[in-house]
Amino acid sequence: MRVAIIGGGQLGRMLVQAGERLGMACVTLDPANDSPAAQVGPAIVGAYDDPSTLAQLVEGADVVTYEFENVPVEAVRALATPVRPPPAALEAAQDRIAEKTLFTDVGLPVPTFAAVDDLASLDVAVEAIGLPAVLKTRRFGYDGKGQAVIRRGELLEDAWRAVGEVPSIVEALVPFDRELSIIAVRADDGEMRCYPLVENHHREGILRVSYAPAPDLTGELQAAAEAHARAVADRLEYVGVFAIELFEAGGALLGNEMAPRVHNSGHWTIEGAETSQFENHLRAVCGLPLGDVSVRGQVAMVNVIGQEPDAAAILAIPGAHLHSYGKQARQRRKLGHVTLFADDPETLRERVVQVSGHLTDA
Repeated sequence: MRVAIIGGGQLGRMLVQAGERLGMACVTLDPANDSPAAQVGPAIVGAYDDPSTLAQLVEGADVVTYEFENVPVEAVRALATPVRPPPAALEAAQDRIAEKTLFTDVGLPVPTFAAVDDLASLDVAVEAIGLPAVLKTRRFGYDGKGQAVIRRGELLEDAWRAVGEVPSIVEALVPFDRELSIIAVRADDGEMRCYPLVENHHREGILRVSYAPAPDLTGELQAAAEAHARAVADRLEYVGVFAIELFEAGGALLGNEMAPRVHNSGHWTIEGAETSQFENHLRAVCGLPLGDVSVRGQVAMVNVIGQEPDAAAILAIPGAHLHSYGKQARQRRKLGHVTLFADDPETLRERVVQVSGHLTDA
């Protein structure tokens, strides 16, 4: 089985590594000649929307997949090779208005929102929604970029400039209890499996720590998240792994964002689940049976941001597994992650603190 992967970042790298264990031939496409994926497998250097480069990528491939959601939709629609997940999922996830509309259409509640095209429409939207609110670019925002919180009406113009004065969405700022995510995988025949809900902790818009399963997770909350994931996946006729980021507020779930790909909050599955999200994604897009998504005890994932840690210090911590993505250090850049195990939640949190003490955010 030959798999063509658009994107050569750390997600592409981990897909290639999972494919190797399954005996698959994976090749990635990325504009950078030193991409993380290129360090572990065959890679093509070129633009994502260049027809000749794409033709080279898909030559002999059984399926095309992707590792990030800003892939040019029309470019993948033009491919004769099957693309999984479907381009419709890309289209929905690339525009926050389309994304929130999809959630609403399938019954997943979302914060009150409105489209914003200029400063005048921002003023009208905030008047209707109220403050505090958050302004986000409709496209291309990630890790807290392209966002501005508005707490006072006189700051509208500052917020509009902060997001780049581009088409945006304004949402009511939700007083949530915690941030969660559901990672799911759906096969072509509609079979779907969901990993346990994960509790996520962000700082400066960047995911820092995930706990799996989420502490104090009830069967009712898991069932509700799975039902929402099923509704979204069925509407899109989805094939592969995806994530839905959620807010929990007063025991209810609100949809925040969708990622039509493997997701940072699912990296713990490499060691912490019977089948990793990367292997399950490849199983799904290649038409193979889905793997067991059971969690192996108490697991946490800590992101390595900005600067590589002392590997010996990390690996001296019981239950720690270090993953480096082979990227050059840079401020706010995700360079790797650490997976941690423990027999009980208290010990797990102690080990997270230990790991965090060896990390220097840069």
